[in-house]
Amino acid sequence: MIEKAVIWIRALRVEQWTKNGVVMVAWFFSVADSSQREIVRGWESFLMAFAMAGAFSLISSAFYLLNDVSDYDADRLHPVKCNRPIAAGRIAKITAVRVALVLFATGFAYPALVVIFLPSRTVAFATVLAYTVMQCFYTGFLKRIPYIDVATLAAGFVLRAIAGAAIIAAYISPWLLVCTFSLAMFLALCKRKNEMDTAIESREVLRRYHPNALAALIVVAGIASFGEYLAYTLTSKMGERFPFLWVTSSFVLLGIVRYAVLTWRKGDVGRPEKVLLTDRPLWCVLIGYAISAVLAVAIGVADKIGA
Repeated sequence: MIEKAVIWIRALRVEQWTKNGVVMVAWFFSVADSSQREIVRGWESFLMAFAMAGAFSLISSAFYLLNDVSDYDADRLHPVKCNRPIAAGRIAKITAVRVALVLFATGFAYPALVVIFLPSRTVAFATVLAYTVMQCFYTGFLKRIPYIDVATLAAGFVLRAIAGAAIIAAYISPWLLVCTFSLAMFLALCKRKNEMDTAIESREVLRRYHPNALAALIVVAGIASFGEYLAYTLTSKMGERFPFLWVTSSFVLLGIVRYAVLTWRKGDVGRPEKVLLTDRPLWCVLIGYAISAVLAVAIGVADKIGA
């Protein structure tokens, strides 16, 4: 029983649910935004955003199953993906499809109920629907088109952020959205480079990537991510309220550079969530970012009180 549960946890890629933390971005930044203090007062908005992250986790797991069914033959040729439960024959393909349908129904239940009781949150449901349609296209044919495949994955993160803001009726800065897209592009492009270096025969689309173009795009996406985040800290309402917030951008830059170094050293960047949990320099960067963010907010609040 336990062994079967472990197999399903691997098939659903529960460890990748951390990606859906992007849904919480709007709530997180709204906490320190005085203009949205009423929105995030109490636990209601947090629980609503957290439940939306859960809905995205179920829907994304459904697509993981469908993708594994679709990529069954290709995954069997991959040195790592061949061990996935479906590719290894531990879960029947028809069973995976049935479970995926259940996950879809369960994931859609929450945003649908919210819209019934709070019609003003229709945008949240529409965003989840748009994400689902886009992922259907991705599973069907977009994942076979070079560069478009990574752009689709990056757009999925933007839709997550929008849904997280819409479900609690919060404002989210356009700079954060474009930064989310660029950073997701950066990570996805790094993943493609890793796949080209380790298992180019496992995917037909990898043969259609040009190594030099891919390397250039990684650099461009990394620089864009840093620049957009810096612009957010300097020009947004949050930046105006907390003048020292721009200091956190230095840790964003360090994180991007560290990840790029790991990519060119052929580290295991094919699984970003694993890298973030196991690479000590990245942990130091994350801790540094958290400390600098707290200090920037504390200084801003102290200045307001002193004034």
